Amino acid sequence: MNSIEDVPRYNQTYLRVEELESRLSSHCNPVDVLRVTEAYNVALSVHEFQRRNDGTPYFWHCTRVAKILIDELQLADPDLVIAALLHDVLEDSDTITRTVLEFNFGSYVGMIVDTLTKNLAQANLDPEGVDAAHVQLLRSAPDECLIIKLASRLDNFRCLSFHLKRNPLIYIRNTTERYLPLGEMRPSPALGYLCHAIRAEANKFLG
Repeated sequence: MNSIEDVPRYNQTYLRVEELESRLSSHCNPVDVLRVTEAYNVALSVHEFQRRNDGTPYFWHCTRVAKILIDELQLADPDLVIAALLHDVLEDSDTITRTVLEFNFGSYVGMIVDTLTKNLAQANLDPEGVDAAHVQLLRSAPDECLIIKLASRLDNFRCLSFHLKRNPLIYIRNTTERYLPLGEMRPSPALGYLCHAIRAEANKFLG
């Protein structure tokens, strides 16, 4: 039996490809499982040398977002899982474009990932303006885009106590004031779950 000391902290966990395949094998056909593992490997390659502020590999975050979809939301749609794994690749790769994503994974995946992508160069110059434009884009985006966006935020909230963000209070306020209302105004049970879970994590962090 593992002791408490043997249990990794949340930010040190990730979904191994074998675990991902096991989770999907009863929901998806073998071809779709292969597509998901290909996306897993693409994300691993793009984020290979990236580290988060807490010192963990950035790629682990991508796998945990996919895990939230599958385990907590019971969403095993292969395109949605692929988009979750790849949700940051357009921001972090100089060679992968929406066209490349569409060629390899289909137009639906390309649309979701492109919708979730911010212009980081512009964001460095005008972070408030870029974020406001991103919120406005998500306001009219399909539920699937918001689900991945909020699943990503939920994972980040669960990592706040591990010094993920330099200013966690700003991140919490930005999320609760700008992004949660987008999910709370929709009837999707998945979005309702994510909004509730994010608020619970915020309350735990704030005490």
